[in-house]
Order: sequence, then C-alpha cells, then structure tokens
Amino acid sequence: MPLLLTQFRHELRKLFARKRTWLGFGAFLAVEVVILALLQLPKVQRSWKFFLERAGYGFDQYFSGITLAFQILIWTVFLLGGLFVALVAGDIVAKEVEDGTLRMTLCRPISRVRLLLIKYATCVLYTFALIFFIGLSALAVATLRQGTGGFFAFQPLQGLFALFDSGPGHARYLASLPLLALSMTSVASIGFMLSCWNMKPAAATIATLTYFIADSIFRSIPYFEDIKQWFLTTHIEAWIHIYRTPIPVEQMIGDYAYLLAVDATLVIIGVLAFQARDFKS
Repeated sequence: MPLLLTQFRHELRKLFARKRTWLGFGAFLAVEVVILALLQLPKVQRSWKFFLERAGYGFDQYFSGITLAFQILIWTVFLLGGLFVALVAGDIVAKEVEDGTLRMTLCRPISRVRLLLIKYATCVLYTFALIFFIGLSALAVATLRQGTGGFFAFQPLQGLFALFDSGPGHARYLASLPLLALSMTSVASIGFMLSCWNMKPAAATIATLTYFIADSIFRSIPYFEDIKQWFLTTHIEAWIHIYRTPIPVEQMIGDYAYLLAVDATLVIIGVLAFQARDFKS
C-alpha cells in the first residue's frame, strides 16, 4: 500500500507539472468574470426582472450570488469542463507513449494493469478537483459581486424551475458538485480508454470531444425522445435532479449505476487494448 500511494503521488506530480493541466482552472476563472460582467448589464437584468416578477417573485431577493453562480456553472461546465477533462484524460497514457517515457516505466517491476489503474485514478482526481474549483470559485466570485439571497435555479432545457431560501439553496448547490464531478468522470473514462489505444494524444482528445458533443446533439433531437435513455449525456445530466423537489432519488441511483457500469466497461476495454500493445520494438 505505501508503494502504491507513492506511485500515485508521483503520477499526480507528473500531471500537475504540465502547463496544460492548469489551463482549465485559468480559463474558467476568465469565463466566470466575463459572464458575471455580462449579467450586470441593464438589459440583461431587465430580462431577469421581467421573468421573475411575472412569475410572482422578487427580483432583489433572488438575483443573488448563488443564482448567478448556478448560471455560470450550468452554461459553462458541460462544454468547457468536458474539453479540459478530455484533454487531460486523452494525454494521460498517449502522451507518455509519444514521448517515449512509458517504455522506461514499463522496465520497472510494475504490472501494466496497476500502472493504468493509477493513471485512471489520477484522471478521476483531476476531474473532481476541476469541478469543485469551478463550482466554488463561481460561488465565491458571484457572492462577492452580488451578495447573498434566495436561490433561483432555472434551466429551461431540463425543465428546471426551482426557488430556495439561502440556506437550503447553498446546501443543494454544494451537494450538486460531487454529483457533477461523478457525471463528468464518464468523459474522463472515454478519454482514458482512447488514450490506451495506439493513437496520438490530440487524436484521443478530439475523438472524446467528438463523441461527447455528438451524443449531446443526438439526445437533443426531438425525434429521438423515446430513445434518449440510450445516450450517455442523458445520464450525465442526472446531477441536475438534486435541485428538484422532491428529489428523484431512485432515478438518480439508476442513472449513476448506469454511468459507473459504463466507466468500468471503458476502463476494462482500455486496459485490454493496452495489454495487447507491443512496446519492445
């Protein structure tokens, strides 16, 4: 166990020593500031005020920091989060193969399966770190600018319209972050599997994003409504159910069981593909 932890720490050091690993953190800070600035425009605020007051709720009460943080989170994490998770996961194995450092690693007394599982655990940890950074930094920046108040959770594409007091709202927001990270782990699993194949890091990243975006597009086509459960993004978006009242616990358990099964399958496929590769020649 001590050796395993040492190898895991070494893998984390290698990951966070790369400049591209930090791109996601910097990019999201910039995006958060831009979105927050745009939400302060008078025309934008008039639209929010008209929408809230028409529904019978006070604009000053619900146009708060946590409301803006939720909007930043929900409109950025799906695409940008998927981009940077795919970038890291697609690099995790393929980059070392391309650089030639993996051959040296495999000369040591460590099995390929153990090596890959350590790398996959590193991808999962990065995914959780990125999602928590996005969620907490958005909440901090928005609260500093707009202050505290009620929470208006609105997402028309998912049919979400919910209002909470400050305390319950913050509890739901914080509870959604580990669920969102668990959902985005499926993107990391796809990238990791492709990284284990014989392809360049850029190809693994692009293929992961292509599948992720294509799956999302197909799921959003109205004619595919009856088969939307076949698409991975349908289950990835299960995290948003935490904002519904009552919370559909059974549905969320089913969605995450599906995602975990998919993740395990992708990792197994990646390990088997990597085991069949020849690094001697």
